[in-house]
Amino acid sequence: MSDSESGAKSTTPFLPQLVTVLKEGYGWKLFRDDALAGLIVGIVALPLAIAFAIASGVTPSQGLITAIVAGFLISVLGGSRVQIGGPTGAFVVLVYAIVQKYGQDGLMVATFLAGAMLIAMGFLRLGGLVKFVPYPLTVGFTTGIAVIIATTQIPDFFGLTLASKEGHFVGRLMACAQAAPTINLWATLIGGGSLLIAIFWSRITPKIPGSLVAIIVSTIAVKLFELPVETIGSRFGEVASSLPRPHLPALSIDLVVAMFNPAISIALLAALESLLSAVVADGMTGRRHRSDTEVIAQGVANMVSPLFGGIPATGAIARTATNIRNGGKTPVAGIIHAVVLLLILLIAGKWAALIPMSTLGAVLFVVAWNMSELHTFKTLLKAPKSDVLVLLTAFLLTVFVDLTVAIEVGFLLSIALFMKRMAEVSEVRWISHEMNEQAEADGATDRKIPPGVEVFSIHGSFFFGAADKFRTEVESHQKAPHTLILEMRDVLSMDATGLKAIEELSKRSHKGGGRLILAGVHAQPMAALVRSGWLDKIGEDNVFDNLDAALQACVSGPKTTLEGA
Repeated sequence: MSDSESGAKSTTPFLPQLVTVLKEGYGWKLFRDDALAGLIVGIVALPLAIAFAIASGVTPSQGLITAIVAGFLISVLGGSRVQIGGPTGAFVVLVYAIVQKYGQDGLMVATFLAGAMLIAMGFLRLGGLVKFVPYPLTVGFTTGIAVIIATTQIPDFFGLTLASKEGHFVGRLMACAQAAPTINLWATLIGGGSLLIAIFWSRITPKIPGSLVAIIVSTIAVKLFELPVETIGSRFGEVASSLPRPHLPALSIDLVVAMFNPAISIALLAALESLLSAVVADGMTGRRHRSDTEVIAQGVANMVSPLFGGIPATGAIARTATNIRNGGKTPVAGIIHAVVLLLILLIAGKWAALIPMSTLGAVLFVVAWNMSELHTFKTLLKAPKSDVLVLLTAFLLTVFVDLTVAIEVGFLLSIALFMKRMAEVSEVRWISHEMNEQAEADGATDRKIPPGVEVFSIHGSFFFGAADKFRTEVESHQKAPHTLILEMRDVLSMDATGLKAIEELSKRSHKGGGRLILAGVHAQPMAALVRSGWLDKIGEDNVFDNLDAALQACVSGPKTTLEGA
């Protein structure tokens, strides 16, 4: 049975792929492939976990803990066979802002709340809705995050001593410019060399990540020649070599309330990033992930990880792709990746303190470049104006204001523009004159509109965005017809505002002693009429399968009174 079939027949949104894999049978060949892929991905994830943690304003250990705990849970419980979870660049801006304002307790509460929201989304089967997020919105704030990550690494890359650590984009650049005289040439050389290795090492061998090679080479050089550059140890002290005991934050109602909005942003980003990664993995493997299961797994990971001091986690596209390219086929590869990171933490964690900060800056420059999607960004600037508006709004708000604001405003703007587009394609037309002319041309007298009857045709969704257009068109005909027919064969959906417009029209017709007839009503609009009770008020005798039957009724059928209209 394929993944899509098993997911479709499942009676619960929570069916981990690991369960399916074990039911299918798991043998030595699969384990060998997964073990090799897990080992490589674990090595790839090491520098990224440390770098993302430091860029987020937390300790290197917290990045490793997140990759271990959250990465393990996402693989065990997830809806994708090959997803690799852990800290990603998407959260850097959010986490940094939360930590600076509310401290570690605020971050724990926000991450925990976000996890609970993700679990609720999964069990409510809302995972698939994430697929409908506009692409320009995703590119907008992803590129904005990349710009912020890059600018935050300027001081570390050049070894600058900042007079103040300004949090906002413009202030940060001004602080870097003012600190230019404090540049550390050794740090710049180490950072520049690390950047070149990270970029070009793949030409030598793609099997070993350039970022890891850059860290090893630069760390040995700094230690061997005792170069005067800042390291992880000189800034953060020793890196923990064990997992901490789980603990709860200092809770208060005020803190929970304050963290609610950031938690929504974390949850949305986690869902978007993880499902986007899962979709990319589907394209590479030919399989199908289970959206709701994946979202639930992300939720569990983000509820458990902060108890150990971890930061927000989600599916990582680059690490997932690395897993697939190196032969990973089941969630066991992700589990092994977490175990490899745990062993590194336990055995060699103390050596991480020797890593130069300028090298991590170089690693994050590469990450930011890969995140920026500049080619896609430029292409979208040629898209329709509404898409460009969403793209630039999300980008500029992310860079100059706040990521949470960018997400909220971007979503609202996308929804508003979608409603505008839907209203534009919805059409209300007076077609009585056209039908009479056509009937005369065809010699079909039975299609001619009887005196006192007017026909209006509605095309598109009859929702609140199109209701005003409907009222305007009907009211533009000064003489009220004795019988008004609404031809609705092109209306596939109708909302409460559309129902209200029909209600108002029926009342107006009734007061004038007239009659309202609906023709060609589809299933969803009919169901809406039944549920609202308006079918009884209009009368089933005034609803016809097609326009011809409605016209025939105008000639021969009795007029039905609208009770309670």
